[in-house]
Amino acid sequence: MNRINQKLEEDKKLLSIYFTAGYPDINDTVTIIQDLEKNGVDMIEIGLPFSDPLADGPTIQDSSTQALKNGMTTEVLFNQLKDIRKTVNIPLIIMGYFNPMLQYGVEAFCKKCSEIGIDGLIIPDLPVDVYHEEYQTIFEKYGLINVFLITPQTSVERINFIDSVSNGFIYMVSSASVTGSKKGFGSDQEVYFKRISNMDLKNPQIIGFGISDNKTFTQATNFAKGAIIGSAFIKFISENSIDDIPNFVTSIR
Repeated sequence: MNRINQKLEEDKKLLSIYFTAGYPDINDTVTIIQDLEKNGVDMIEIGLPFSDPLADGPTIQDSSTQALKNGMTTEVLFNQLKDIRKTVNIPLIIMGYFNPMLQYGVEAFCKKCSEIGIDGLIIPDLPVDVYHEEYQTIFEKYGLINVFLITPQTSVERINFIDSVSNGFIYMVSSASVTGSKKGFGSDQEVYFKRISNMDLKNPQIIGFGISDNKTFTQATNFAKGAIIGSAFIKFISENSIDDIPNFVTSIR
């Protein structure tokens, strides 16, 4: 069974952390992954930096720009992760835009992910219908889960279609804006969280965008299986140090 599915079966609310590979420094990637697992994080999203990250807010954009300047590429990331399964057991997901994967070759990319122990991909700009028609068989061949995003504006019909072609979890974007920390969720977002929860989808939902502290983590996980923190974590390691990761994780739970 895929590690993502195994983790989703655990009787707990899941904390997933996103960070940009190659940031703050080019060689921090493996250390950050290892430290996050040691401190109780349940899943990790490894951001593959891209020069035009449309869905990302300024914090993640800035980290991507710096990571690219540091020399991060698809090949460098794969080389960094080649031995990751010797020390890390939790699910690892690569999150990135489709263009670098196309340039690498979609099947070659999936094959490499499988070889090094990546469990899934999140590709915000790959439409679910294109995935279903052209790439799903490749992903399944290499045992990779593809995670799709929904927003408050996603139609019921499309949510049901995403649910039908998914086999892991659905990434539930808390709002229609770009990524970034929020102070808390309002009534409109809670109505949205409840609405999706009441759809009784076959795939659990994990909420992202706007999760930054214990308050927002708790609000989100009242209605979903887990929550994803990205911008707040990147901001934290920018202002502090990767040595302070234990303090960050403790502050969330």
